[in-house]
Amino acid sequence: MAGWGRLIIYTIDIRRDMGLLDIRFAGVFDLAMADAYCVDVERAFAASGLRPGYLFRMDFGAPVAQPLVVAKRLNERLANFPKARRIGIVAPSAIAKMQIRRLMPQPYLKMFDDRESALAWLLTPEQDAA
Repeated sequence: MAGWGRLIIYTIDIRRDMGLLDIRFAGVFDLAMADAYCVDVERAFAASGLRPGYLFRMDFGAPVAQPLVVAKRLNERLANFPKARRIGIVAPSAIAKMQIRRLMPQPYLKMFDDRESALAWLLTPEQDAA
């Protein structure tokens, strides 16, 4: 699933075989885009068959952070989203990493510079992932 009209600024992929919710951001949101994304991700998750305890990779590949008002809106709107077992965040920007750490303090979250490293960590058996 891709979002926001003809301009694709996020994609939501479900990998049932891995129990993975895989989201990729490709731009800066405004509040309307943030709200549309929240609706899209909630619908996609509900239709996916995934359950709490899934794996979650978020790729913020773009080298910029979201505006603070947008980041807060996303955080508030998705506060009750089903809990993942692990979250692998791809964020090459130091500013984006700082923003994410402030808004997402989950102890089961780890930051990465690339998608492959994030996926490898997510798929590592629990006892080896620390």
